[in-house]
Amino acid sequence: MAAGFDPSGRFPDVFTNVGTSSFTQFLSLAAPELLPGRRPLPVGTAADLAPHATTIVAITCATGVVMAGDRRATMGHLIAQRDIEKVHPADAYSLVGIAGTAGIGIELMRLFQVELEHYEKIEGAMLSLDGKANRLAAMVRGNLGAAMQGLAVIPLFAGFDLSAADPAKAGRIFSFDVSGGPYEETGYDAIGSGSLFARSALKKRFRAGLPTDEAVRLAVEALYDAADDDTATGGPDLTRKIYPVVMTATAEGTHRLTDAETATVAEAVVAGRMENPGG
Repeated sequence: MAAGFDPSGRFPDVFTNVGTSSFTQFLSLAAPELLPGRRPLPVGTAADLAPHATTIVAITCATGVVMAGDRRATMGHLIAQRDIEKVHPADAYSLVGIAGTAGIGIELMRLFQVELEHYEKIEGAMLSLDGKANRLAAMVRGNLGAAMQGLAVIPLFAGFDLSAADPAKAGRIFSFDVSGGPYEETGYDAIGSGSLFARSALKKRFRAGLPTDEAVRLAVEALYDAADDDTATGGPDLTRKIYPVVMTATAEGTHRLTDAETATVAEAVVAGRMENPGG
């Protein structure tokens, strides 16, 4: 129940007064215990008690940006889930992927979606891409206490910048550290346990102005390389028909590739590695 809720059925003043454009700030006044970073935690580390999401990659391309994530969640040495979805639209022109404690990450991602929608309703305009990145940074910073106990969440944020002077450079990527620091990346980035291997793959193949279909193929190949060397990252599962989640953000908005489209790319990558396992 919201703090100070009137049992007579009337909404508290915080619900009826002219509010802030930040839903997170509103929630901190109305029901602060619902914020991910405000919940009491037991003493000690809790890192092994919850499933962890792993590898996300993002690549700029000629039309905007591509983001992809593997589907595996782990809990210690066990596979907790084989088909978790870690990449989602943040709003009409941006994407967010999460790595780290899966439950908190999904909650933070949903809160971020509401944060952006709430801002648009209150202000009547969309936040700039930089503004969205800064809002997400503040939310990550709010989870610092839990992160220090092993329940860290690190997002990867990317989108199409509607105010970009050059449409060919409108695709932008932002990474974050555990304390909420936002950093704009050039060309590509990866987060999660397999990010070292994914970035190494991207480093060799990336070039500015990639066509969207080539960027999608490169993203799936980077995830394949990450899964090849990182046990916490899941590669394409042809037996169960579980493939990476791949999304794009362009001037037309966000778009998720269908399972059939992703399957075609993933199967081509696997077939290519059958002939040349080294890449």
